[in-house]
Amino acid sequence: MADANPNPMANEARRPLSPHLQVYRLTLTMFLSGVHRVTGMALYLGTLLLAWWLIAAASDAKSFETVSWVLTSIIGRLILFGFTCALFTHMMGGIRHFIWDSGRGMEHPQREYLAQMTIWGGLILSVVVWIIAYAVR
Repeated sequence: MADANPNPMANEARRPLSPHLQVYRLTLTMFLSGVHRVTGMALYLGTLLLAWWLIAAASDAKSFETVSWVLTSIIGRLILFGFTCALFTHMMGGIRHFIWDSGRGMEHPQREYLAQMTIWGGLILSVVVWIIAYAVR
């Protein structure tokens, strides 16, 4: 005859526990997974800034002057630079995932190299765009 245990918690206590974050060592690819999500959220906020700028440009000169003053202030430029970094880092993360989807770059050295290129590529592209933007002015 089978043992019938009336306590359902007894079965729960015998189940193995899944590993939690304390068990894993944080790797660069794990970190970039979170960065990809954060940059995606930052792009939503940057889109609101772009919409604000476009609406002000379409309305009157006073509104456009206000938006221009905010975006050309030190804090505004830092926000715009952060938006540019988020844009390019998110794009580089997408390219990295596209490479993974093709079945390449999943081994250890290539995976770490792609992760480093995601970070450096996003920063370098952002700096290059801002240098070009200031050179054109």
